[in-house]
Amino acid sequence: MDLMSPAHVVLRRLDEALLDALAATAAADADPGEVMPTAGEDGPGWTAARREAFVRFHRSRSLGADPAETVYAVLVTEPGPDGRPREAVAGAARLAPDPEPGAAEAGLWLGRSHRGRGVGTAALALLLDEARAAGATRLLARTDAANAASRRLLAAAGAGLETGGDGTVTARLPLTGRRRPA
Repeated sequence: MDLMSPAHVVLRRLDEALLDALAATAAADADPGEVMPTAGEDGPGWTAARREAFVRFHRSRSLGADPAETVYAVLVTEPGPDGRPREAVAGAARLAPDPEPGAAEAGLWLGRSHRGRGVGTAALALLLDEARAAGATRLLARTDAANAASRRLLAAAGAGLETGGDGTVTARLPLTGRRRPA
């Protein structure tokens, strides 16, 4: 298993061109419930309607006149089929203001083909830098108790984890006086 070095992972703020590539990555390499709210929808897998909903969701949340959050495409550079470096969209990261003063809420998803290779660790480190630059003093993230990979990633970054009665895990990570995770 190859681990990605942080130099090969970057966050780029989502725009229309990246949104199209992000939607393609989501449809090809993730389940709908991993990348967007799907409550009330029937059946598994991607449909044309779900892909349209994914694009609408991101346009409304991050590309409108008054964005609710900042979304970044997680980009990786790796050798292409011809051996030359190519940049690919691996997933998305997001930051949103949290009601707790000084806190930012974070989210991260990666396509299956990029999991377990160090991309998440590098992307989280970059997201923490973005949160600090925006003035956040702590980061909050929420995941499902069944998502062991997310829990490990957040704990390795130094987050305290609290599991609620509904199975939601809340991670709290102070951003002041901390060094960037390796």
